[in-house]
Amino acid sequence: MTQHMLEAASLWELIEKRADETPDAPMVVDETRAILTFRNFRDAAERLAAGLYEQGIRAGMVVTWILPTTNEAFVLVGALSRLGAIQNPVLPIYREREVGFIAEQCKPALLIVPAVYREFDFESMATKIVGEERVLVADRGFPEGDPSSLPAHEGGDVVRWLFYTSGSTADPKGAQHTDGTIMATARGMGARLGMRADDRNGLAFPFTHIAGPIWLATCLMTGHCHLIVAAFDPPTTIPFFQEQKVTVAGSGTIFHMAYLTAQRAQPDEPLFPNVRNFPGGGAPKPPQLFFDMKNEMHAPILSGYGLTEAPILTMASADDPDDALANTEGRPMDGVDLRIVDGEIRAKAPQLMKGYLDESLNADAFDEDGYFRTGDLGTLRFIEGRGYVVITGRVKDIIIRKGENISAKEVEDLLFTHPNVKDAAVIGLPDPSSGERACAVIVGELTLEQMGAFLSEKGLRKQAIPEQIEIVDVLPRNPAGKVLKQDLRKQYA
Repeated sequence: MTQHMLEAASLWELIEKRADETPDAPMVVDETRAILTFRNFRDAAERLAAGLYEQGIRAGMVVTWILPTTNEAFVLVGALSRLGAIQNPVLPIYREREVGFIAEQCKPALLIVPAVYREFDFESMATKIVGEERVLVADRGFPEGDPSSLPAHEGGDVVRWLFYTSGSTADPKGAQHTDGTIMATARGMGARLGMRADDRNGLAFPFTHIAGPIWLATCLMTGHCHLIVAAFDPPTTIPFFQEQKVTVAGSGTIFHMAYLTAQRAQPDEPLFPNVRNFPGGGAPKPPQLFFDMKNEMHAPILSGYGLTEAPILTMASADDPDDALANTEGRPMDGVDLRIVDGEIRAKAPQLMKGYLDESLNADAFDEDGYFRTGDLGTLRFIEGRGYVVITGRVKDIIIRKGENISAKEVEDLLFTHPNVKDAAVIGLPDPSSGERACAVIVGELTLEQMGAFLSEKGLRKQAIPEQIEIVDVLPRNPAGKVLKQDLRKQYA
């Protein structure tokens, strides 16, 4: 990453610099093998920006968009960056309740959706929420105009992004970000992963996740190429990544588990011969998975930790020892200030949001010293003189059985080491005698008695051994790979 790329003042400035530096280098390759070069990207983004400008979109207006991961979605991000609009990317799994709440709160000038995607009628939903005149159906073609009609681009450290956190147990929360917070994360992540211009990154998660624009900024800084899929589907995604000679294959536990399964189906031939590392994040990493991936796929998982409000606070690097790579989520990124208060991780950082759109939420979100309360439990562990962050669970993911705290993650990590367990989640369920009981939800073959004996052999105290086991075909997960424990609690309560 050259210095003048790192010092860009806005995402659009970064887009222009990269297009000037390596105009014909591939930036994105999609599943149809359509290639978007850095120059193509910039020029298409300017034409779309002009088209949106002619339709009345101006700097500072909110534009909500819900699209699968496509070349067109990348171009839209560039166009809205050129205009200086406030982008509100929304995950395609959200439906009328969440999207309606978001639209009511941020009041978008435009809601951009596909007509139908994965058998869901987004056009009807969008029209019902904001009215037909404020809906743009993307797959009917984006408007284009003459870029010379556009006003000068305005940078500045102002809010340009709204990312909404999951609304599983309450209304979604709108985290406000700037180009600066996104680019600070991208710089740190790119450095930790050692990203190079010849890298080919398999972008398997939804581009509308906050990590999408972060990865976009990283590729603009380094000049590497993204391999994108509209939705992760192992039978088609893995062959695509193989054909395209993926070197960096992300991006979280659920994806890594799929790669490992495919590798085990062809044990004598490397699945991804060119892969250098497997970036991780979005969901806890079982230590056993690291060793399995390194031993069988011959490249490490380099995991990170962060939240929508403060993305990628920590990240591993290839020169970290295996003990750290397996058992921690990496070191704090440059400029990140972490403190642990009553077991909870709190943070100040260049990538920290500028507060919630609903300002009433900020009082509880920040402590008296201005540190963001992450809601995650963790410790700092020193290995070979470096401090690494260990995530031990969520403040709200502690099971309290007869007054004793049980860490769900501690039990899950042990269950992952059992040869018959393919996936596992531990949840707390109401219990009239103990307050809560621990329930293990497992993909695999295991009885309650076998589980108890195994966990006892691993040294887990008797009080923490789950009293209930449920066998399922698959765990419900969000697009980033995080287990939807609230769904499991509802099912088994």
